[in-house]
Amino acid sequence: MQQEGFINMEPQPMELSLQQESSNGGWRSAIYIIGVEIAERFAFYGMLGNLITYLTDVLGEATATSAKNVNIWVGISTLLPLLGAVIADSFLGRLRTIFFSSIIYLMGLLMLTLSVSVEIATQFRRQLFFLSLYIVSVGEGGHKPCVQTFGADQFSEDGPEEKKAKSSFFNWWYFGMSGGSMAATLVVPYVQDNVGWAVGYGITTVAMAIALALFLLGRRTYQRQEPNGSPLTRVAQVFVAAGRKWRLSAGWKDGQGQGVVNNIEEGDVGSGMDAQPKSSRSLAPTNQFRFLDKATIIDDVDLSSNGRNNWRLCTVTQVEEVKLLLRLVPIWFSGLMFAVVYAQINTFFTKQGRTMDRRIGSKFHVPPASLQVSITLTIILSVPIYDRALVPIARKLTGIPSGVTMLQRIGIGLFLSIVGMVVAGLVEARRIHISEEHGLLEQPKITLPMSIWWLLPQYIIWGVSDVFAAIGLTELFYDQMPDDMRSIGSAAFLSMFGVGSLLSSFLISIVQAISSKYGDEWLGNNLNKAHLDYYYWLLAGLSTLWLGIYMGIAKFFVYKKIN
Repeated sequence: MQQEGFINMEPQPMELSLQQESSNGGWRSAIYIIGVEIAERFAFYGMLGNLITYLTDVLGEATATSAKNVNIWVGISTLLPLLGAVIADSFLGRLRTIFFSSIIYLMGLLMLTLSVSVEIATQFRRQLFFLSLYIVSVGEGGHKPCVQTFGADQFSEDGPEEKKAKSSFFNWWYFGMSGGSMAATLVVPYVQDNVGWAVGYGITTVAMAIALALFLLGRRTYQRQEPNGSPLTRVAQVFVAAGRKWRLSAGWKDGQGQGVVNNIEEGDVGSGMDAQPKSSRSLAPTNQFRFLDKATIIDDVDLSSNGRNNWRLCTVTQVEEVKLLLRLVPIWFSGLMFAVVYAQINTFFTKQGRTMDRRIGSKFHVPPASLQVSITLTIILSVPIYDRALVPIARKLTGIPSGVTMLQRIGIGLFLSIVGMVVAGLVEARRIHISEEHGLLEQPKITLPMSIWWLLPQYIIWGVSDVFAAIGLTELFYDQMPDDMRSIGSAAFLSMFGVGSLLSSFLISIVQAISSKYGDEWLGNNLNKAHLDYYYWLLAGLSTLWLGIYMGIAKFFVYKKIN
């Protein structure tokens, strides 16, 4: 029974039914998008997994040169999504961008397969191969930032059921992405080594064709958001307008002593004023970055103008969108050490494994890089547990639809990444002790009597860390971005790992320079005499410092407020 003077705000049965129907409709579309992501990730990791082998064994490049070429290609493929996101959010929209970039992607893979299939001169084969790779990069630049964002767009945010569905989508999207990459890592390199390069790259081409077909099959079910012009222009307008009125305050009076309304929205200033693209949702004013609020003040110049000058007067929502961006910048910075540590998985973790006993039975030897599959497998096993068991329990305790907040989820993941580095350091210290104990310090090519499975715990911990931190960051950079800039948010998340990889290379150079000057090299070629464990302790310490920075930033973070 309602108490007198109060309005029952609980959703009524009809409202819950509509929310459930909307959620189910979102999942019908999202399933196609997840399928697209699985197929595309299979194509990408199938192409990347054995790339360095092709460059050295077929094209005849030196190991250092081929490694450099792989890193450059991966770096460009990581940075191009920033450009693709701007194009999607400003001009084409996400649906068209995914479609056109998928065609470019598929064309690059077809050319790649052709380059390894036909008998042509080595130099021409090399040119055609690299041209094909970078055409794939262009396709990746448009495809990657839009697919996940477009999938999340299928769910509205108008009710608790929709919010639960959207949070769940990010879990299952990452689950599908991990499954695609794991399958590619297991299947494609084996086919390339034992059947042929043409068949191996042909499989990745078929996978991308399936991705495009799945995307087109779901076209009748999609909810789409049309672009509203360049969102970066709207950002610049806020800073320019606030700068022009930096001397004014919220209590400014016009020449007749009248108070001035300073929280306008679209259409509030008068029909004669220039229109701006309307955001899909109106944002409530917040108290952070108050200096930007000056952009909403109507002064004498604005009152005497027949039309609104967008570079002098902005809406509250426009200003709040810029505040959203400013709040995410420190979060991006505080996640860089997570990305730096993540870069070790493909390098030093693998080098550790090469010195250890890799036998299974009497004949089969585990390739050290194959242990990376354990991260993906951990994610695949952990996501259902998290989504179906941990979230409902946490939801009952906290009352939050997603169980914990996005920032809490990220923080747990960052903490687990530190635990992973501590475990890696302990295992490496044990490995060095065994090499010393058996007199193998000067014999790095002799296999140590220590099983490679000692490395498994650090891989598993990193898989669990990914479920919390990586998925949490993905959701945060989608949810807290302005509606018209969500593809850019996805690209910004990807750029964190690109910059983290570059920082990792820079940190390695510093460590090598200092350690070689004042003692033994921490990261020398002979790992038995090196001190890779010290390097892991350093990363754990820096990650702890960055976690403290993150917690301070998260404490003052203000989530998006919708009117």
